[in-house]
Amino acid sequence: MAKKGNRIQVILECSEHRKSGLPGTSRYITIKNKKNTPNRMKLRKYNSILKKYTIHKEIKGN
Repeated sequence: MAKKGNRIQVILECSEHRKSGLPGTSRYITIKNKKNTPNRMKLRKYNSILKKYTIHKEIKGN
């Protein structure tokens, strides 16, 4: 039998873009190990609409 995986797919969304009220969203999809990082992730990623690096927070996990 195959072992149940600890890796799950999560969606990261820009927190600054949501507050700005501009149309569109900046989202990234990534994978995390839920045993090593049980809390929600925060990463600095590039927002192409704001044209700068911003904090992206995890919004959903499968």
